[in-house]
Amino acid sequence: MSDQPLDLRRSMQIVRRHKAVVSVFAAIGVAAGVAFAVVNPPEVKAEAQVLLPQSVHDGATEDFIGKSYPVLSGALPSIHPATTVSSLQSSLTVTNPASNIILFTVSAPTAGQAQSAANAIAASYVSYAASLSTANGKVAAHLLPSGNEAHRTSPYVNDAVYGIIGGLLLTIIASIIVLSRNRHDRKLRMRDEIANSIGIPVLASIAVGHPSDAAGWARLLAEYEPGAVHAWGMRSALRQLGLWGVDPADPGAGRRTSLAVLSVDTDPGALALGPQLAVFAASLGIRTTLVIGPQQNPNATATLRAACSMQPVASSRWSGYLEVVVLDSADSGDPPNAALTVIVAVVKASEPRAAETMRAMTTVLGVSSGAATAEELARVAVSAAADNRQITGILVADPDSEDRTTGRLPHSPSRLAPRTMAAPVAKITTEIGR
Repeated sequence: MSDQPLDLRRSMQIVRRHKAVVSVFAAIGVAAGVAFAVVNPPEVKAEAQVLLPQSVHDGATEDFIGKSYPVLSGALPSIHPATTVSSLQSSLTVTNPASNIILFTVSAPTAGQAQSAANAIAASYVSYAASLSTANGKVAAHLLPSGNEAHRTSPYVNDAVYGIIGGLLLTIIASIIVLSRNRHDRKLRMRDEIANSIGIPVLASIAVGHPSDAAGWARLLAEYEPGAVHAWGMRSALRQLGLWGVDPADPGAGRRTSLAVLSVDTDPGALALGPQLAVFAASLGIRTTLVIGPQQNPNATATLRAACSMQPVASSRWSGYLEVVVLDSADSGDPPNAALTVIVAVVKASEPRAAETMRAMTTVLGVSSGAATAEELARVAVSAAADNRQITGILVADPDSEDRTTGRLPHSPSRLAPRTMAAPVAKITTEIGR
């Protein structure tokens, strides 16, 4: 992805991913445009008309004469406050709406100044034209009475126009900045990109919580309830992993199984995948144990371990079906008496060593959209393979809202069998609702 040139579709995806930043810039642009319009209100425009004799046929020449230095300098004594010829030229527009009519339009801060300047220039033009001699004699031009009042653009319209211009300008600038900073971003966001990076299919995409402290993790363990779409995705993932052979009415009748959710320490969003999967299974009446075992980077799971070490708030829906276990050693006695054991395993993204985390019968890789590069995921997969672990699927946390891919590899098996047996874990438990 990092080597691909920017095309329109990818550029739009990058801008949409950073729409919050672009929106802030756009709002600043609108505010700046409106502020400029308030400080610089639109000027008033006034008109004065001069009627030419029928003998004059070249209106364009008369337009030129109307803006000439002799005409404007002759009008200066009648204009207040005093101004200059160059200022008059910049505020004056001379047009020829009819073959024998010259229209002078002047912009000024007030209606009185605009109308006074327009009348003065028109009168100066009449005097100047009368002083000229042509083949048909002197040009007898006449100043017509003004039937139009001075007018100003509505301040609301003016504010809106400048606000729109400011918003568009800052939106373009923000988009350029976002594109320049992210065109070489190597983080994987699309499900197909994530799956293709290590050749392992995406099993489910799940919106995850982002607890920042132990109390937040305790609430997630007690209250998490996925929506219908994400619940169905987790059901499908468990089936594909071969972990759906549990009878909730008689957990002892089914086989005990375990699942390790492996993630990297630079991806805090993926840390919630294991706990949410465990709470979901417990909410279905399956006796589940969530294990926070030894981690390669213990700091990444410090708040989660703290939450699992205290008594979480009970929820009547799955009270008695979920246990949380905190371990400091991978070999700590007998496994918990649960149908499903979910193990949270975190490795370092820079130098992953899966051997330092707990083992399970099945291992999946948890990754958030836009949180890891292909190189980082490949290093995790290589580390797992070196420890004789097979990553059988990927769980994507917080999928990109613009992602329309599935992450399903061609000819990927519909049911992925577990491979490696779990190591025993101790029954150092805190049972929710006990």
